Amino acid sequence: MRLRGVGRRYGLGGPWVLRGVDLDVPPGSLTRVQGHNGSGKSTLLRLLAGIDAPSAGRITGRPRTAYVPERFPAELPFSALGYLTHLGRIHGLSRAMAARGAGEWLERFGADGYAATPLAELSKGTSQKVAVAQALLAAPALLVLDEAWTGLDQAARGVLDTAVTDRAADGGEVYFVDHDPRRLAGVPARVLRVAETRLEPVDHAPASSAGPRVRVEAEGPPGAGAALPTDLPGAPVHDFDTVATGRRVVRLSVAAPYSDALLRALLTARPPWHIRAVTTICGPQERAEAPQAPPEQPAEGLPWPAEGPEGKA
Repeated sequence: MRLRGVGRRYGLGGPWVLRGVDLDVPPGSLTRVQGHNGSGKSTLLRLLAGIDAPSAGRITGRPRTAYVPERFPAELPFSALGYLTHLGRIHGLSRAMAARGAGEWLERFGADGYAATPLAELSKGTSQKVAVAQALLAAPALLVLDEAWTGLDQAARGVLDTAVTDRAADGGEVYFVDHDPRRLAGVPARVLRVAETRLEPVDHAPASSAGPRVRVEAEGPPGAGAALPTDLPGAPVHDFDTVATGRRVVRLSVAAPYSDALLRALLTARPPWHIRAVTTICGPQERAEAPQAPPEQPAEGLPWPAEGPEGKA
């Protein structure tokens, strides 16, 4: 997805809210949007989601998109389950899949007891859970969240944190605004700021230096020159690379929320990679240690899959 020269203003001759925005939205990306109140953050998210059309410039390549607005229209004539099922159908799911997914997301957010409750009778917090669930229901390629955590209880915020990082790790594009600067701290993310109608990158400490990480030691298929799969989730750091017993052995480290997706990508590659070891590491000083040469014989690890793994490592 690309934005080129995009601008937005409301009304003929009105002041520009955004102007001259150039932006690439790569798959597997997580982006926080910052800016003071009224700077145009929500306008940018609405443009990304396709809710608003640009007044100038072009947006191309928008994938299947889901959007959580800052305010949820609770006056719609549906029950919670009926609304989610309806939205699932709009997103292309069969009725059975939409109903099943709706029930599962309500349960994950602790709102399954309100499945039959009309939207107009839900509390603000439960309404927000429904708003978030409708966006996650069909695993969108682009997920746009405008203050989606506001109104959620602590447990539901944790569920949303996990869902967001999983969506990006699985190749989705996620853009979000949230008032809490600690939201998703330690997860690799780009930060953009809206200021004076412009969009600019924010220099910040690399996310790889904060938060827990997971180190994966993997052994390639036969041959010293085996190539790693491209576009591995989480932009893993390549810590070590050698050859042992005729096979390439690499050591990769990635932010913990992306570890499962990285393991899946390696195990389901064609040909697949063998996982020798998985280790949780806590800080940058541990990652900076000089790597030790691996043993000549493969260490114990996960078995080679014949046609791909039946589950994650």
